[in-house]
Amino acid sequence: MSAVAALLERAEAGARLRREELALLLAAEGEDQAALFAAADRVRRRTMGDGVYLRGLIEFSNICRQDCLYCGIRRSNRKVERYRMTPAEILATAKVAERLGYGTVVLQSGESDALSPDEVAAVIRAIKRETSLAVTLSLGERTYEEYKLWKQAGADRYLLRHETADPDLFARLRPGRTLAERVQCLYYLRSLGYQVGSGFMVGLPGQTVESIAADIDLLVELNVEMAGIGPFIPHPDTPLAGAAPGTLEMTLKALAVTRLAIPDAHIPATTALGTIHPEGRQLGLRVGANVIMPNLTPPPYRARYQLYPGKICLFEDPETCAPCVEALIVAQGRYVARGPGHSPRAAFAQPAAKEEMPDARQPVGELH
Repeated sequence: MSAVAALLERAEAGARLRREELALLLAAEGEDQAALFAAADRVRRRTMGDGVYLRGLIEFSNICRQDCLYCGIRRSNRKVERYRMTPAEILATAKVAERLGYGTVVLQSGESDALSPDEVAAVIRAIKRETSLAVTLSLGERTYEEYKLWKQAGADRYLLRHETADPDLFARLRPGRTLAERVQCLYYLRSLGYQVGSGFMVGLPGQTVESIAADIDLLVELNVEMAGIGPFIPHPDTPLAGAAPGTLEMTLKALAVTRLAIPDAHIPATTALGTIHPEGRQLGLRVGANVIMPNLTPPPYRARYQLYPGKICLFEDPETCAPCVEALIVAQGRYVARGPGHSPRAAFAQPAAKEEMPDARQPVGELH
C-alpha cells in the first residue's frame, strides 16, 4: 500500500491528518491523485448525500476600502465603475432567488459602508420577514458589534475567507491588515452563533504546497461549516497582473483534501473554478463539492463586480441560468437539494453565553 493510500484509508476512517500528511495528499499525482478524488467523493456522498444546494449570490456593492493586491475592486483601481444597490433592489432580487427555488441568498459586497450597518440589518430583517430564505453574509472584516447586530437581525451564516494562512504572505497581499485580525473576526462570528465559512485561494504568488496544507489545517482548527476554495486569477488592473494563475489540478486537490479533512462542511464548486475551465464546476462536484452559487446580481451591476477577469455568467438571465445549473448538476448524477441547506451541525450551534468579546487566541464555541 502506498503512503497516499494509507493516508486516504485513515482519513476516510475519520482520523485527523497532520499538516505534513495533508501536504503529501496535495502532492499526489497519477493513480494516487485519482484515488484522492475518489475518496473525497465517497466521503461527500456518505456525509452530505447527493444533493447540491444552490445559493443565490447578490453582489450589492463593489465599493471597497481595502487595497488587496489580488482584487479587481481594490480601492486603488480607478477603472472600476462603482455602484450600490438600494435595499429595495436587494430585497426584490432575494425574492427572485426564492421564486427560482433557491434556499439561501448570499449578500456580498466590498468592505465599505455602501449600506450602513443598520441598513444591512434592515435588509436582513426584510428578507427573513418576506421570504423563507436563509441569509448568508459576506461583507468582510467588521466589528464585533456589527456582526452581533446582523445576527440579531436574522442572518444565519457568514463567509469570511482567510485567503492564506501564511501571515507574511497575507500581510503582503492585504496592505495594512494582518492574518491575526482576520482570524479574530472568525472567532467573533463563531461566538455569536453564526454558521461560519472561510477558505482560501490556490496559486497565490509565493504560495507552496505546505502553505496550502496550512490553509486546510486552519479550516479544521476553525471547525468551519463552509469552506470556499478557488483558484487565484490575476486581474489586469492590479499589482499582480503578471502573476501566474492557480491551476485547475491543484485547486481540485485542495478541494478534495478539504472534504477529507472536514467531512460535513458545505463546499462550493466555485464560479472561479468554472472560469478557469469550461467544466470546472462539474469537476469540483466530482471531487467533494456539494454547493453551487448562481449569480443573481441584476445585469446593470453584475459586470462591474469583477474580482478577477473572465468571470462566467456575467450576462445570463437568472430565469435561464437556473435550468442550466440544474442540468449541470443532473448530468453529474446528482440532484438539486431543496431547503436552506443548513450545516448538519447547525442544530447544535449555540451562541456564546457571555456578552464580552472572545479572545482570538482560543477557538470559541467549537462544534463537534
